[in-house]
Amino acid sequence: MLIKDMFLKPIDRDIKGVIKVGQDDDANVKQELEEYVVTNELQRHFRDFFESYRKGILGNTDKMGVWISGFFGSGKSHFLKILSYLLENRKVDGKSAIDYFLNENKIKDSSVAADMKLALSVSTDVILFNIDSKSETSGKKNKDAILRVFLKVFNEKLGFSANPHVADLERQLKDENLYEAFKEKYKEITGDDWIESRHKFNFFKDRVVRALSEIKFMSLETAKDWARSTIRPYEVSIEDFAKMINKYLKSKGRNHHIVFLVDEMGQYIGDNSDLMLDLQTITEDFGTACQGKAWIVVTSQQDIDSITEVKGRDFSKIQGRFDTRLNLTSANVDEVIKLRILKKTKAADETLSVLYENKETIIRNLIMFDDKIEKKLYEDKSDFCEVYPFIPYQFNLLANVLTSIRQHGASGKHLSEGERSMLALFKESAEKLMDREDGTVVPFNIFYDALNKFLDHSHSVVISRAMENNYINPDKEKDNFNVNVLKALFMIKYVNQIKATVDNITTLMVSGIDEDRRVLKEKVQNALDILVSQMLVQKNGDIYIFLTDEEQEINREIESQDIENTDVIKKVSELIFADIYFEGKIKVPNFKNRYSFGFNRTVDDIPYKSNQMFDFGVKIITPRSELNGQDSNLRMLSNAGKDIYVDLPNDAGFLNELSLFMKIEKFLSSSSAVNISKFEEIKTIKRDEMREHQDRGKLFLQESLKTAKFYVNGDLLKLRTKDFKCNLTESLERITTTVYHKLNYITCPMDEVDVYNLFKQNDSKQITLDDGTLPNENAIREVLDYIRIRTQNHTKVSLKEIKSKFNKAPFGFIDADIEWIIAKCFKDGLIRFTLNGNEISLLNETSEKVVEYITKRTYTEKLLIEEKEIIPENMKRVLKNVAKEVFKMTIMAEDTDTMVIQFNKLAKEKIEKLKSILGKYNPAMGYPGEDAINEGIKLIQGTVYMDKALDIFKYVKKHEDDYLDFAEYYPPIKSFFGEDQQKKGEQQKIWDKSKNYSEVFEESRSYVLNNEIESIIDKMEDILKMPYPYNKIKDLPELNDRFLDIYNKILDKELKPVKLEINEAEKRVMEVLKQSGLEEIFHNKFNSAFSNLIKKAESCNNVAKVNGFKIEADKLKMRFLDEIAKEQEHIAEKERAKETVGEKEANKVVKPIKKQFNISIKDINPSNSWQIENKDDLEKYLQALKIRLEKEIREDTILNVEF
Repeated sequence: MLIKDMFLKPIDRDIKGVIKVGQDDDANVKQELEEYVVTNELQRHFRDFFESYRKGILGNTDKMGVWISGFFGSGKSHFLKILSYLLENRKVDGKSAIDYFLNENKIKDSSVAADMKLALSVSTDVILFNIDSKSETSGKKNKDAILRVFLKVFNEKLGFSANPHVADLERQLKDENLYEAFKEKYKEITGDDWIESRHKFNFFKDRVVRALSEIKFMSLETAKDWARSTIRPYEVSIEDFAKMINKYLKSKGRNHHIVFLVDEMGQYIGDNSDLMLDLQTITEDFGTACQGKAWIVVTSQQDIDSITEVKGRDFSKIQGRFDTRLNLTSANVDEVIKLRILKKTKAADETLSVLYENKETIIRNLIMFDDKIEKKLYEDKSDFCEVYPFIPYQFNLLANVLTSIRQHGASGKHLSEGERSMLALFKESAEKLMDREDGTVVPFNIFYDALNKFLDHSHSVVISRAMENNYINPDKEKDNFNVNVLKALFMIKYVNQIKATVDNITTLMVSGIDEDRRVLKEKVQNALDILVSQMLVQKNGDIYIFLTDEEQEINREIESQDIENTDVIKKVSELIFADIYFEGKIKVPNFKNRYSFGFNRTVDDIPYKSNQMFDFGVKIITPRSELNGQDSNLRMLSNAGKDIYVDLPNDAGFLNELSLFMKIEKFLSSSSAVNISKFEEIKTIKRDEMREHQDRGKLFLQESLKTAKFYVNGDLLKLRTKDFKCNLTESLERITTTVYHKLNYITCPMDEVDVYNLFKQNDSKQITLDDGTLPNENAIREVLDYIRIRTQNHTKVSLKEIKSKFNKAPFGFIDADIEWIIAKCFKDGLIRFTLNGNEISLLNETSEKVVEYITKRTYTEKLLIEEKEIIPENMKRVLKNVAKEVFKMTIMAEDTDTMVIQFNKLAKEKIEKLKSILGKYNPAMGYPGEDAINEGIKLIQGTVYMDKALDIFKYVKKHEDDYLDFAEYYPPIKSFFGEDQQKKGEQQKIWDKSKNYSEVFEESRSYVLNNEIESIIDKMEDILKMPYPYNKIKDLPELNDRFLDIYNKILDKELKPVKLEINEAEKRVMEVLKQSGLEEIFHNKFNSAFSNLIKKAESCNNVAKVNGFKIEADKLKMRFLDEIAKEQEHIAEKERAKETVGEKEANKVVKPIKKQFNISIKDINPSNSWQIENKDDLEKYLQALKIRLEKEIREDTILNVEF
């Protein structure tokens, strides 16, 4: 059976793919209404639409927006057009549009039918338009572009001009019933019909002005002003427009409605948030002003939620207004196509059922896809009958193709305006095969022919050139298989739902159910190879990509990019050592991975990174190296034990992929092709390709590394796995045991804590291992040997140099190992440190600071090290003996540095004790031993400030006798002052008493005439003046007692006349006090003063001082007498002042008051005695006394002379 005979209706009948706005002749409309298929999905959409629309008829609503979404070609525009027929109650061939639905039972739900009838019960203005077509050329640039289009179509619907200025004029004229008069007057003036010529308004404004003036609508001047105003941009707010619509609706009355049906609104808005805001405001104001009498119905490829979400601004209000949302899915399109054009006759159904039953297995093995993305195939014979001659996957895939072509490959507006619907594409494709026998199926490339005239030139020209290409189409066939493969590749170029592999392309090219898939695949592969060779198709891995004209040019540019082999190898190196095996060090299992070694990394002798100076390395050999596959050479080279050679298989696939990656990368970084159209879009594609080449290059490289050969120490390793990382790690572990063969000298790992502990542990304790050896004994010996050699060559070696040497092969010690070894040698006195020219030792630095010098990086280069000289044993013995004798402590250490540290510590403690004793010396007391203490301090301080151990040993050896002498002198001195630093020693107290008695006697010597006491004092002073009196101090207590006994008797004898003199002075004062009547004031004071003076005299232990109390008593007497006299004068003054109170100033008589002045005879006669031999002598003394007394006589003063 021929395919054309299978269909219920002729497949070649005239069917419009989509009836565009304006294409509304009755014949077309009738066909649309008759053949419109209301699928199950559309049943729901009609229900939802008319259910919502009913709310505006029966009441008020502000939810008067309908958003119709669906993929490109899904029938959105067709559905919108059908709604327009229904809402305006279109009459076609004597029937209403609704009759075509109800009479033919297209609407299954009676409630929906009732809602549809209700909608027709009110008058409605239906305005159907494609917004992009109605928009001005620069429309989208204006924020209010949608408003302007709405105003334009509304004006046109009312018969007004598209020019808003002119439309306003016409509206006003009509409101005032002058519109017809104006048109007649205009025709009278111009001879032209106004409706036909108003689009040329700007050229004939003067005629319009004249007409307006002559019909008396405006004055001439006002009309001219109005005409001039039309050159300014027309201004209208959305609010005013909504009011204009509402005013119109009310003028029509009877619940009149108006519906704006806007096609392709989503595409028009695009990503312009200003236009979305414009639509939102229009819808909102319509809802507020018109309350469900004005509706807006729009179509969009995207649903409203996804559009408003992308915009990134608050469009929640528009979502509320567009409450009715209808989404047309691919299932709807499938159903329409099956029912409208693929519906079969009964005979055809039977034929196809038998065919499927006989060929089911063949069909399933013939039509298959190798990716994981779902593509529908025949489910059963019923599905086969419905879809034939098409294949189920073609419905969804073609929908995706239409969407992708619209975005990337459509020319002008044709395709975007919906001229190519899915229905039309399937119909035309079926027509091409209508004369074929059953068993023929439609290959996917057939759809290309139905789309060809709408494609962008850059795409279609490729197909055209391929038809003329002698390699592709040598026989100039009209239906060439190679070109058909190219067509299929174009169709799926921008579709993500299918991968263009050989197997998938083979499925797309199936044209009959009896086709041999293996033969077809070979034919497809051959076609692809030819297309690739002609650079019309690009192979990217196992994917084949159709190239546009621009892409071909860019591919040629890419191919011409010059990429150096070294750059490719560097990229390989980067992938291996930065992505695959990114570890730059290999860890040695010993001591819990304590040791890790960096290694050189090269690929074909090109280093991965510069400055690789490690002891060993890994050398990768690629297929581009001369060593690739050279087994004997690689064994020989690896035998040196310095490098691992990794030989990759002779497969350059990864190199080719990386070369392509780098060529694209280099091309993209240049600007040589910026003038090519769609350059930015192609660049984006090429960036994706570039990443794919890189990813495949890495993948192929990983595969090569799995089967690589490893050469280590002259041997080809027998590997147990294909894991490159494991194999390389194993090889590195092997080579490290060869390179660092002295690493096992480290038997006990140490760290910074162990370095600190070296200086804290008891010197007598020596750590040993279980086998009796010292920790790291061989490592210490190696380091010491190196330092010894440098010292013998008269050079100091820095810690940095030591680390540099022993970090490297054959040792591989880490810094912590070396630092501990250096610290150990230093602590044992085997090496000497110098820092900034100064020797460092534990004498001049703390152990913490020394550890810092060893372990901190700051000092690594500055710390210089040399072997230390040996201290003679006799010097050690002397130092220990001196410490024992002088400091009374035994030094147990054998390390010379520790010995001098301990010695100086004891010396400092001894100096502090000596200084404490020295503080007890009082020059007045003449304590013995001060010189010895000073000399001892000086002697012992001699080592304290020395910073070299040898100097200290030499000093102590030189002054050995002085130390021992001091050790002999010091104990008696210490005993003299006693152990208690806060109290005086017993000997010191005895000494102080004798010294005090001696001084008292010296002061009283002229008053004491006693031979015995003088003898006692002489003996005391002999002892006190001895430089070393310690053996004689025992005699001082007896001498002190004897002196005190004799001296006290003399003192008592001298005290009697002194006390008598004090008593006489007191008696005289008390007599005068009594006479003065001032006892109450002064008695206690005077009595207390004389009592205290008696006590002081009695407590005085110095004869010379006792006689001085006589003078003090006389002075006290005179002072008290003066106080009495002054008080008497004071009282007299007060009495005299009382007597003169109340008298006149002029009559006052001043009575002088007699003052009293007391003077002691001793003050005017300082001589203790008069020597009188005759009267002249007496006269001389008396005359002198008279002269002195006369000098003391003053006017109005009584002179009292006390004898």
